[in-house]
Amino acid sequence: MSVLNLDYLKTFALVAELGSFSAAAERLGLTQPAISLQVRALEKQLGVRLVERVGRTARPSAAGEELLAHVSRIEAATDQAIEAVARHARGVLGRVRIGTGATPCAFLLPPLLADLKRRFPDLDITVTTGNSADIVRAVDDNLLDIGLVTLPVAGRIFDVAPLFDERFVAIAPPGTELPESVTAQDLAAYPLIFYEPGANTRRITDEWLLSGGAEVRPLMSFGSVDAIKEMVAAGLGAALVPEIALRAGDRERLEVREVSPPFARRSALVLRRDKRLDRALRETLSALRTLANLDDVQRSKRQEQA
Repeated sequence: MSVLNLDYLKTFALVAELGSFSAAAERLGLTQPAISLQVRALEKQLGVRLVERVGRTARPSAAGEELLAHVSRIEAATDQAIEAVARHARGVLGRVRIGTGATPCAFLLPPLLADLKRRFPDLDITVTTGNSADIVRAVDDNLLDIGLVTLPVAGRIFDVAPLFDERFVAIAPPGTELPESVTAQDLAAYPLIFYEPGANTRRITDEWLLSGGAEVRPLMSFGSVDAIKEMVAAGLGAALVPEIALRAGDRERLEVREVSPPFARRSALVLRRDKRLDRALRETLSALRTLANLDDVQRSKRQEQA
């Protein structure tokens, strides 16, 4: 069966409502023969009589009553579809799925996403947190649209755009005697609180400690940088954390030092090369790329604190 003509359905429904072909014709600004032709075409397509005349009144047949039960739902669904497409034409609308680590999610994304939602209220953004390897796999499987992850990322299918370096600092409980620039050997003198095994961040910090000749075993490990800072503030040990993870007031309750030699983790945007970039995704990527200015922001903050 061919697709039902929506205009013919509306004409039939109006005839049934008004009980008259001529009244429907007047309402629609058409001739009565044109109205009759539309209803007959619909009846021919469906193979049933939809309208019966009782005296001068046109009433729906039993089959017509069955069809009327669906007409309002068909019209509502059609109106919703038209409105949805119209919103796309008016501006950004759609869903964007972002995956990232807990630290960028907590310390970098909130103001950026708030600005996006202010500019594009119909933009639906979901954020998933996890380690970089899991995020990259989800992007590969098209379960996520964009990954903000720690390098390295392997795979020819990915478009990888480095954004910024997250410089690491050493933190220790308040009152701890630390040199102005902390080495791996200096840090090894204290119980250490690490990131959980398997994460790129744990690999990076392990490599820095080993390159400095310090073979240490963590006192405990966590997946949350906030949990690490709280344990350090409670006097349980020292740690290495990204500088961006220091909130206002952390430098008053923790000893914070630069490390020697300096090291950082590099973050990048990752998406599939074959990903279709609709406007929602383009606007989100554009906003995320502003994080490339993070190095300048961190440098300015360090100069102000100095």
